Amino acid sequence: MFFTVIGIGVFAYSCFYLVATTLFDCDVLMGFLDKFGKSPRRLKGKVAFITGASSGIGEHTAYALAKAGVKLVLTARRNQELQRVKHQCLAFAEGLLEENDILVIPMDVLDMTSHKAHFQHAIRHFGQVDILINNAGRSQRAIWDTTELSVDKQMFELNVFAVINLTRVALEHFNMRGEGHVAVVSSLAGKIGAPYSGAYTGAKHAIHGYFDSLRIEKMEKNIHVTILCPGPVFTNFLAEAFTDKAGEKLQGVTTPTDRRMTAERCGHLNAVAIVNKVREAWMGPFPFVVITYVSVYCPIFSNIPRSQRREPMVMGPSFL
Repeated sequence: MFFTVIGIGVFAYSCFYLVATTLFDCDVLMGFLDKFGKSPRRLKGKVAFITGASSGIGEHTAYALAKAGVKLVLTARRNQELQRVKHQCLAFAEGLLEENDILVIPMDVLDMTSHKAHFQHAIRHFGQVDILINNAGRSQRAIWDTTELSVDKQMFELNVFAVINLTRVALEHFNMRGEGHVAVVSSLAGKIGAPYSGAYTGAKHAIHGYFDSLRIEKMEKNIHVTILCPGPVFTNFLAEAFTDKAGEKLQGVTTPTDRRMTAERCGHLNAVAIVNKVREAWMGPFPFVVITYVSVYCPIFSNIPRSQRREPMVMGPSFL
């Protein structure tokens, strides 16, 4: 009888999750937090340091935080684009922020010797930094077996080692203050293997290893770690994506018919995840989050050979 009740409970729980994942464009917890959790406005007055803020997910995360009255440090290589984003943030803030509440710092995250100076600049300006959002990075489109090893090294330098180094700089400040929040933009490709993106997938898996470890170390230190895992998003990332050859950019574009989440929606969900101190947030249009649930929690189904499946391939290069 006992095991029957347990079995019914597990079945009911699984059915609930199956239905819920079709209703949300994110994982189930995030779906409920978006509707019933803390509002990003709870972050009003906090200071967020964002890398890669000149476009895409970083840009729209900045907009979502500006709407909540969060003071911002916008960093990226292109100063002109950062100034544009700053202007838009002030408009979105609707009076919650003033000119001096948004600091622009032109910064190349690959210049790791400059990380400490840039972070100290932000501290001098605001007196403190509360949240670090590691967003800068590049994607990839390439066949695994023809990718030059130098591409893997460049990918890890940008998407992993630069992130780790800046985070360690921020942790000096957070440890001294006794509080802080580190958010890092990973990908659903950090949870499951994504074809035609071998180096990118490997780098994102590395991010999860590093930051899951950091989260455990800081559990009792009032320093929180959030890993943000978007699926396909409408941004200009394909233009800058690595290929299989060093120094080459894909110069690809997205099309309106692609199955992708808007950057605006992704930025909003990032803000929701941060204010609610979520450990890990998955987001993306159907069926990407469902696929991730199945691959992570029911791997026996994801291991069925494609020749025995009836569904179309939804994780090919045109969907990533």
